[in-house]
Amino acid sequence: MTLSSRELASALREPTEGELEPVFSLLGDPRYRLGLETIYEGYLVHYGRSRLFTPAEADTALLLGDYLYAQGLVHIAATGNVGAVADLAELISLCAQARADGRNGDAAAWAATAAELGVGDLDGARDALRLEADSSLLDEAARGAAGDEQVERALAAHALHVG
Repeated sequence: MTLSSRELASALREPTEGELEPVFSLLGDPRYRLGLETIYEGYLVHYGRSRLFTPAEADTALLLGDYLYAQGLVHIAATGNVGAVADLAELISLCAQARADGRNGDAAAWAATAAELGVGDLDGARDALRLEADSSLLDEAARGAAGDEQVERALAAHALHVG
């Protein structure tokens, strides 16, 4: 099944005021912002309340979310930082697993990945979430790289979109 331009256009919605503010991309390197927010929008289509789309059918939502993941990864790959692409693949996988297992921790994973995209080693912190449902190391990494205030702002915005 493919996503037609007609399906894509019918899924678009008018965002409310302030709704299009970046969530996690302000925590890290500006060259990754468009790609990161595009991937985040795909995540919201899959697991939360999208800022731009309201797909009418579950199949359309799945395809649209995957399409946005892919487009965001294309933007990140264009920077030439293979580590950043790998970090985002890990993030997508980790968040899908957490959601499937009914666990929290996705917000800390997003924050840490955005703050350390392509530059940090988050393997141990990711393993703590994946294996022990412990997001504290990811939270510490995000705050250490981006600061408490920025991370709190991102987490609050994320909570509005995902709940």
